[in-house]
Amino acid sequence: MACQLILALDLPNRESAAPILRQVRGSVSWVKIGLQLFAAHGPDYVRAVAEQGFRVFLDLKLHDIPNTVAGAVAALASLPIDMLTVHASGGREMLKAAVREAPEGLLLLGVTVLTSLDAGSLADIGVTGDPAEQAGRLARLAVESGIGGLVCSPLEVAAGGAARAGADYIVVGRPILQAVDPAAAAAAMASELATL
Repeated sequence: MACQLILALDLPNRESAAPILRQVRGSVSWVKIGLQLFAAHGPDYVRAVAEQGFRVFLDLKLHDIPNTVAGAVAALASLPIDMLTVHASGGREMLKAAVREAPEGLLLLGVTVLTSLDAGSLADIGVTGDPAEQAGRLARLAVESGIGGLVCSPLEVAAGGAARAGADYIVVGRPILQAVDPAAAAAAMASELATL
């Protein structure tokens, strides 16, 4: 499978996302809805985006006790989503509980270390070692727990090399959202990924 482009709808509300979605329809198959848009508009917005023909990656980075995350995965699975994120730092039991509740066809992705956390920030919460070491530890834990994929930042995978390194999806936001012609920018990126 060629590496596929996912547009990150990192925007404050549905009104700002609507013209972008109209422009990129046909150039982009996937969109990522994150916590900000989900908090603003909820499950109905996920349904509305899916009804426009987009596949949805719901990026909520679930992290709570195992029973709560399991319940959240079960509830969210009723939405038209294809991918959902959980924090690998939630631990083995939380990850396994999420996997048990995910229906076939819903890809759970483990988030390791947020790009906002540097070694000092990790030390503040009792984690020794640098972010790359912690990301590796959490990635192994997620895979061992049955999580279907991992979210990696450009800090963990060389910029521009993710597709060559075997990434199935590349998430892009600002270069498309802020382009003069978002559709052309998305089409060019999708075409480039298809050749790698």
